[in-house]
Amino acid sequence: MHVLVVEDDVRLAEALARILEDNGYIVDTVHDGQAGIDYGGSGAYDVIILDVMLPKVDGFAVAQRLRRAHVSTPILLLTARDATTDKIAGLDAGADDYMTKPFSPAELMAHLRALTRRQGDVVFETLTAGDLTLNLESLDLTCGAETIRLSQKEFAIARILLGSPGAVVSKEALIARAWGPDSNASENNVEAYISFLRKKIGHVGSTARIETIRSVGYRLAESAGR
Repeated sequence: MHVLVVEDDVRLAEALARILEDNGYIVDTVHDGQAGIDYGGSGAYDVIILDVMLPKVDGFAVAQRLRRAHVSTPILLLTARDATTDKIAGLDAGADDYMTKPFSPAELMAHLRALTRRQGDVVFETLTAGDLTLNLESLDLTCGAETIRLSQKEFAIARILLGSPGAVVSKEALIARAWGPDSNASENNVEAYISFLRKKIGHVGSTARIETIRSVGYRLAESAGR
């Protein structure tokens, strides 16, 4: 399962990431509201953990803008405030649940389990685009009767592209999301893994293809005729 943590306290964000990764989650962290909108709007996440007090755009506004963009990803709101009015404001903004700081790791995991149970219609073990299916647990890519295992980086890129078929994703966004926002990975790394992924898509006999949009990035076309 892939979780986005939007938290401006870097130490807390890192602590949350460690808790989640220890429980088998894949985690991306960003530290301001605008980044939360940009990343959360991709539709590539199973859950968004969203702090209220954020620079640039506060958590309430982030939730509102994601819901207006028809992003249905479950949102768990984190707040240092325990006033009922703040909790109501968060839920009215589009959050699905909230936790008041401080909280224990056990409480966090309980809230995430409850969220994914309630939001079963938007949390999947597979991701499908065209004739391709990506298994989010095994990292297998399947087309018809053909299946191939992806490496971790191939999987990360495939998940981003299959999560938004037809949408153009920049090389910078792929680096930030597949390698991490503080990575030293270069565009050459992206090009290499795109090449590997294209070969594996061809190996399973898919009609989908990864198109290069010159000077912009890449997009997944769901069929050769698209």
